[in-house]
Amino acid sequence: MTLLQRLPTRLDGLVLLEPAVHGDERGFFVETYGREAYQAAGISVEFVQDNHSRSSRDALRGLHYQRRPGQAKLVRAARGSIWDVAVDIRVGSPTFGEFEAFELDDVTHRQLFVPIGFAHGFSVLSEVADVAYKVSSPYDGSEERGVAWDDPNLAIPWPAATPLLSERDRLNPTLASIPYDDLGSEPTS
Repeated sequence: MTLLQRLPTRLDGLVLLEPAVHGDERGFFVETYGREAYQAAGISVEFVQDNHSRSSRDALRGLHYQRRPGQAKLVRAARGSIWDVAVDIRVGSPTFGEFEAFELDDVTHRQLFVPIGFAHGFSVLSEVADVAYKVSSPYDGSEERGVAWDDPNLAIPWPAATPLLSERDRLNPTLASIPYDDLGSEPTS
């Protein structure tokens, strides 16, 4: 049995994974990370920190990114269900400004790898969701940036009609108003 299946994505760099879930009347067991299996699936990033957030239904966190050195993420819903979104902000990328979204939950245990050069956010679909994610560089508040969750040019169809937002996320600028050198990723031309 394959322990980890790589599922198709549209945007270059995003990796959607579905691990094998072993369940019986007691519950389940799932391996959430193994360096060799993840490298074989195309993820060779060295993760340096694990993070965990808990949010209530309709909470929306994002769209966040870190400029330099950037921050790749491996995201999963340890409890509940989220609608996870990644937006390509790589200057010169043929898919710059495009997004892809996936439901991550505690049933399929799918995970999304979001490489450096993407803004990331999620909206909570269940009553409560615990989101656990690995990152490739430590958090640096001076390098943290955001893109407006409701940017009309992105036209992301968020599932929450009136999301619960932090003050910071309410004030994030549109992607078009952010200078290219503030996006943090190297041009892809």
